[in-house]
Amino acid sequence: VQLQASGGGLVQAGASLRLSCLLSGGDITMYNVGWFRQSSGLEHEFVATATWGSVSVKYGDSVKGRFTISRDDAKNTFYLEMNNLKPEDTAVYYCAADPPSSKPLNHFLRAQGYRDWGQGTLVTVSS
Repeated sequence: VQLQASGGGLVQAGASLRLSCLLSGGDITMYNVGWFRQSSGLEHEFVATATWGSVSVKYGDSVKGRFTISRDDAKNTFYLEMNNLKPEDTAVYYCAADPPSSKPLNHFLRAQGYRDWGQGTLVTVSS
């Protein structure tokens, strides 16, 4: 499948943004989906995941309580709602998807757990 991320931008600390990821070439209800972010020189950091059928949802510790992952099946799109943004949230955000499987939840907390990736969208939070 192909993934197209959008919605990034420049905001001030405390603001909100919603990132979108359009999944093409497949049925989003059949995929495990996730969000990662990468700051300059660092590895991909896990942000959020929602497994196939949204059975399980998990967030990275640094975003828990502020970010929410959701999905609109009719639009074949999943989202990352980001509230109370902080300067340390500044990064390129990537959406990812993986076909349904019996892999445990922990598999989807790592970038290597996903087959398909979007191109990334930059989020910059000023203080």
